[in-house]
Amino acid sequence: MGGPNLEIFKFSMYIFFPIAFMYYFGTNLDERFSVPGFWPKPEQTHRIPFERDEMKEELARLKNQRLERRRRRLQQQEEEETGKGG
Repeated sequence: MGGPNLEIFKFSMYIFFPIAFMYYFGTNLDERFSVPGFWPKPEQTHRIPFERDEMKEELARLKNQRLERRRRRLQQQEEEETGKGG
């Protein structure tokens, strides 16, 4: 209906737009889409313990955390039970 020129134009648009999008979004990514302070610094991340003493300290810390959460959970359940029964 439109002729060969229209088909050539449509085909060139089908090829051009994806390439143009990839070029636009694929170049200069560090400056265009960066969020300063998004990734934590190495001193802010978890440090894996390798020494035996460090492992024991980390296990003790995790155990204390777990016991504290358990104590709070039991206390909260106890408060809910006394609140319902009263």
